[in-house]
Amino acid sequence: MTSKELTYVEDALGHEKFFQTKCSETLNQLQDENLRMFVQQMQHKHQQIFSGFYNLL
Repeated sequence: MTSKELTYVEDALGHEKFFQTKCSETLNQLQDENLRMFVQQMQHKHQQIFSGFYNLL
């Protein structure tokens, strides 16, 4: 993997971690159960994407 490709993967990991953090923060503020379920699904999806990028390393 070139240094440029590694930089892209690192950026992607950072973005996915950021999305996970924002989903977690949002979950703490939501009271509507439907919205909570939706955000939990988003958080799970971003965790899967993060894991996929991480496994490239």
